[in-house]
Amino acid sequence: MCENGSEFNDTVDPRVHVELERLNNATDEINKLEVELDESRTAFRQLLCDSTAKVDAIRLKLGMCVERARPYYEARFCANEIFKQTQTAAMKFERANSAHSAAREMVYLAEQGLGGRTLDPAWQEMLNHATQRVNDAERDRGIAETEHRIACVKHEAANAKVQSLQKELKRAITKSSLSIRRSLMKMSNILSQHELMFLPY
Repeated sequence: MCENGSEFNDTVDPRVHVELERLNNATDEINKLEVELDESRTAFRQLLCDSTAKVDAIRLKLGMCVERARPYYEARFCANEIFKQTQTAAMKFERANSAHSAAREMVYLAEQGLGGRTLDPAWQEMLNHATQRVNDAERDRGIAETEHRIACVKHEAANAKVQSLQKELKRAITKSSLSIRRSLMKMSNILSQHELMFLPY
């Protein structure tokens, strides 16, 4: 008997058995996945250790030729950055040139609208404003042109330096480049082998 006087029923709802069974199955699946995770982590640590050892060996093997070729690669990087600056300066010059042309067109239209009338203050104001825009646009165009010219000179100098270093360090560049590519292919092969081990089939 319960406290309220009703009959106590000792039978368990059958849905509880179903849910308990599902809970047990889920727990088994979780345990299985945790074991797989631990195995994968161990394999990853081993792969990382192997890869680090191989990279260190490659670095020791290629150390000198890579170091000798470094100025060439740095010069190439610098030349690429200067090329981007040159492109930016060229776009700036194009915009300034377009603005100058548009301002000159405004002056022409203002002069046409003014005609022979010299007493119309609205047209005079428009002409003055258009003339000021032409002057500003011409100044901006001159600055942009100078910046573009300087950027082109810097780019040519950077390319000349790259060419000079390429001739001077040709052997080190070739050796480092081929060795690095070969080593990267080996590392990629090792990685793909390890990935194949973990495929779920």
